Amino acid sequence: MHTVAVLYPGHSAEDEFQVLEERIPGSSFPVVHTWEGSTDHDVEALLALGSEEQLTPSAERARELSPDALMWACTSGSFVHGWDGCREQARWIQEAAGAPASSTSLAFAAAVGHLGLDRVSVAATYPQDVASHLLRFLQRGGVAVTALSTYDVPSGEAAGLLGPAWVREIAMAADLTDAQCLLIPDTALHTIDVLPELESTLGMPVLTANQVTAWYGLVLAGHPARAEGLGALFGPR
Repeated sequence: MHTVAVLYPGHSAEDEFQVLEERIPGSSFPVVHTWEGSTDHDVEALLALGSEEQLTPSAERARELSPDALMWACTSGSFVHGWDGCREQARWIQEAAGAPASSTSLAFAAAVGHLGLDRVSVAATYPQDVASHLLRFLQRGGVAVTALSTYDVPSGEAAGLLGPAWVREIAMAADLTDAQCLLIPDTALHTIDVLPELESTLGMPVLTANQVTAWYGLVLAGHPARAEGLGALFGPR
């Protein structure tokens, strides 16, 4: 069994990690909540959400689970810190927990590279000012953003209430001109159940936040990260 501790802020779509655990043989994704308040899609609030003061105590608690790896499961609470800041976050977590660590934002960049791609379209729940940080982050990671759609969802809690129909709608509305892949960030959004359908309809890989978080955590943990029904990312290479 490979255990990936998931550091998760608030309460919205953390139930997807139970679904992932059931679908990926030999995996375990215990969730450790880092924050019990609102997870507002506001730059200053997100900087605080991903601060060392917030993450280190949670990583120390996660250490008691003897994880093989840890993931900071918050896209916006990582990319707002920039590329170097994300790497610092991973270092704090790793030192506190004594196991390899990363974040959802770094996982997105790694997943795009793993698929051999470098051009993506992004459909984001965030307001434009928050999403602009994601564009800069991806560009620093060698990923070109060909188009960006933003939807002004005010918080993670609000995103967690959006259903599969909404996810399908934003995916279908995305501008895929020149893109090789569609990214749908936000670990507060439920996306796992619609992944196969989206990839079939769009004819290209679709990467979503909880999907890439689980995948990269398993990679760090030494798991083969292969499973049916979780998109091209979990398929054979």
